[in-house]
Amino acid sequence: MFARLARALFGSANDRSLKAYQRRVPEINALEPTVQGLSDEQLQHKTIEFKERVAQGETLDKLLPEAFAVCREASRRVLGKRHFDVQLIGAMVLHDGRIAEMRTGEGKTLVATLAVYLNALSGKGVHVVTVNDYLARRDAEEMSVLYSFLGLTTGVIIPNLGDEERREAYAADITYGTNNEFGFDYLRDNMKYSLGDMVQRPFNHAIVDEVDSILIDEARTPLIISGPADDSSDLYRTVDAVVAKLVLEPEAYDKDEKLRSVTLTEAGSHRIEELLNQDSVLQEGGLYDIHNVAVVHHVQQSLRAYTLFTRDVDYIVRDGKVIIIDEFTGRMMDGRRYSDGLHQALEAKEHVEIQQENQTLASITFQNYFRLYPKLSGMTGTAMTEADEFAEIYNLTVVEIPTNRAVKRIDTDDEVYLTAGEKYNAVADLIQEVSAKGQPILVGTTSIERSEYLSSILDQRGIKHSVLNARHHEKEASIIAQAGAPGAITIATNMAGRGTDIKLGGNIEMLIHAYTDGIEDDAERARITEEIRAAVEANHGAVHESGGLYVIGTERHESRRVDNQLRGRSGRQGDPGNSRFFLSLEDDLIRIFSGDRMGAMMQKMGLKEGEAIVHPWLNKAVEKAQKRVEARNFDMRKNTLKYDDVMNDQRKEVYSQRKEYMSSEDLSGVIAELRLHTVEDLVHAHIPEKSFAEAWDTAGLTAEISRVLNLELPIADWAKEDGMDADSVIERVEAEAQKAQAARTANMGPDLMRMIEKQVVLTTFDAVWKEHLHGLDQLRQGIGLRAYGQRDPLNEYKQEAFQMFTAMLDDMRLRVTQTMCRIQAVSEPPPYPVVDSSAHHESFEAPPAAPALTQPEPVVSFAAPQAQLAAAGSVNEPDAATLQQWYEETPRNALCPCGSGQKFKHCHGRLV
Repeated sequence: MFARLARALFGSANDRSLKAYQRRVPEINALEPTVQGLSDEQLQHKTIEFKERVAQGETLDKLLPEAFAVCREASRRVLGKRHFDVQLIGAMVLHDGRIAEMRTGEGKTLVATLAVYLNALSGKGVHVVTVNDYLARRDAEEMSVLYSFLGLTTGVIIPNLGDEERREAYAADITYGTNNEFGFDYLRDNMKYSLGDMVQRPFNHAIVDEVDSILIDEARTPLIISGPADDSSDLYRTVDAVVAKLVLEPEAYDKDEKLRSVTLTEAGSHRIEELLNQDSVLQEGGLYDIHNVAVVHHVQQSLRAYTLFTRDVDYIVRDGKVIIIDEFTGRMMDGRRYSDGLHQALEAKEHVEIQQENQTLASITFQNYFRLYPKLSGMTGTAMTEADEFAEIYNLTVVEIPTNRAVKRIDTDDEVYLTAGEKYNAVADLIQEVSAKGQPILVGTTSIERSEYLSSILDQRGIKHSVLNARHHEKEASIIAQAGAPGAITIATNMAGRGTDIKLGGNIEMLIHAYTDGIEDDAERARITEEIRAAVEANHGAVHESGGLYVIGTERHESRRVDNQLRGRSGRQGDPGNSRFFLSLEDDLIRIFSGDRMGAMMQKMGLKEGEAIVHPWLNKAVEKAQKRVEARNFDMRKNTLKYDDVMNDQRKEVYSQRKEYMSSEDLSGVIAELRLHTVEDLVHAHIPEKSFAEAWDTAGLTAEISRVLNLELPIADWAKEDGMDADSVIERVEAEAQKAQAARTANMGPDLMRMIEKQVVLTTFDAVWKEHLHGLDQLRQGIGLRAYGQRDPLNEYKQEAFQMFTAMLDDMRLRVTQTMCRIQAVSEPPPYPVVDSSAHHESFEAPPAAPALTQPEPVVSFAAPQAQLAAAGSVNEPDAATLQQWYEETPRNALCPCGSGQKFKHCHGRLV
């Protein structure tokens, strides 16, 4: 009550924000006549002037009115588009590091240019993040004309670019790309061995297009760079055959569709043990004995694959591969795989080739990646429903921007049917009725399976239509762009074509491109262009008269945002339109969250087959169910983030330390410090504090020093000397270790030794970090069970993760010391075959782990291949100075300069 009264008196927080921004609009508009009077050269020179003023300390906020006025005028001249006042407000919201919610068709791509131009003046770069490669390329191509006119450079990050091309794109003033490409480049950069090999520069400002899709829908999906792990494909197949029999017995497992979880019942556990014993899968003992823990994991994942994942809904099988389907967009996510063996379980279920399991080498969630940017902002058509999550996790506030023209779309109440069959027949009836008037129709479905089912009904009725399952982004955009043509019927997954406007009558730009591509005769191109313009203009009038685009939703999505996004396709820029949703009691949302209550209500009303109930109360009931699902998903994302924050703190520390090592020219001091700590640990482990020499374990200490430091020292003789204590032993051992290291340095040359030290530190750091990530994954899987012991799993995870991190650093110290004490220069042929230098295969490789520390160590040598490789081509054996130069200038994945045809890291740059 008091909240409503306060809003009535003072306006909402959104109203107050808008008023503050609206006060600046007249200031920008007042500059327009002056800016319009400038020549092209004078307008372009403004960028140079602005950069100089920023360099002299003027803030971007103070520069905003002039910069916006200049960018708006440049857009009018170059693109033929002038920013509306509401678009100026949207750009101010982006500049302030907030989220601008702007309806579909309000020109968000153009809005971003103002904020991008202003923030690029600092010279620190601006990243514009899109949801797919097509949109990144399209927006970069279209807007680079404007930025180039204003004297700014534009880059675009797309798959399959080389490091040099990526470095060039990131060095540009403005860089377009997808969230995946930006995130993976960050991870790859932190696996490089030289600062010069890194492609990204320090983060400054990111503007995220379709921010709700990237920061909410994909927030739980971590980006993972992985390497191969042990192969266990036979066990997956064996367990799959067993579980396939088990799922035929419903009493063997309990499935919770709300939580998407499944567990074996007691009867199921006995039955699975019986089946596994029949196939001789279990070792001695029961299913839950410690030596059968791997089998339990395989059973659980296989059970999930059979009971929670449905073909053509959650994934599809194409070309012998299981490909994940994005639940929000319906798009194939080629290249992405479920982790923790679930993807292998699905491959076993579908009887396709089981890919090797992977081990995590580096990972980060989108939540933590985007929080690395000092300034983050975003834009979308649907963000207010998730405003709380944006504020709590990203510290981003949402500002709803008013439309340029009033929305005329008519949103009809939902129609609810008893069965899905009745619902789809009613949808087909409405399509037939509406299309007869020439009104274009867009039908939104929640999965590929349902869109194809509806398509089959329309085929039976002889109704022509297009089916868009979001399989190819370029094709997707062209189909969705023409969905506004007279009589067009398009069936699409709810979020397909996002980022492309549906214009009544058709999309002129796309039609012109499609029909004039490849025509070189200017006169012919002009004639076709004019015909297309005239046809689209006539079609626009016809569609406008028929009522505009009619949007039909065949099911309510779990998220209100997705439904709003579908509705928002109609009624852009003041166009007329309609929207209506059709539901049934068999829909997942209603069945799981509101089925019993709504079913009882409809039965009381005596609903007959084919009849629907329409009432605003039903809309509210469905909305309540959606809110419950959204709240549950938010809690899950927030809980995941709490655990990931623990790893994120460690990740930032590791990456920061790694960069420090890479930037240092001389790590000998670091090596010496690590060695001293190792010596102290060894001595204190064998000499008790304040003890007599008789209590010392001299034999054990001698053996350990030999194993770790590669030194044979008379510890037993030292113990007999008067006044000898642990500190004295440490001093002597360290002095001997320093002498040995000085001799190795003199033998190999100081420059080469500095290079080797850096390589050893970095490769060892990578190896222990990789093993630490694997340990954290294992800890995370079972930590929830601590709740049964009345312990907080999160606190337990934090404590144990910290202990593991400390142990990782101790392990690194020992490995580096052990390796450096065995380094020597030798000449030997490499154990790798010479490869064809024309064949290039890019792969992520795990850094080599140090040898096991429990066994006597062989000598670690720095290998230089001999002339036996001459048969493969001319091989140049370098002297020490040349070899040092190669180390400084040659990337590890590049071909070795010696001419062997191998990668540098496998040839003269190899540590063995």
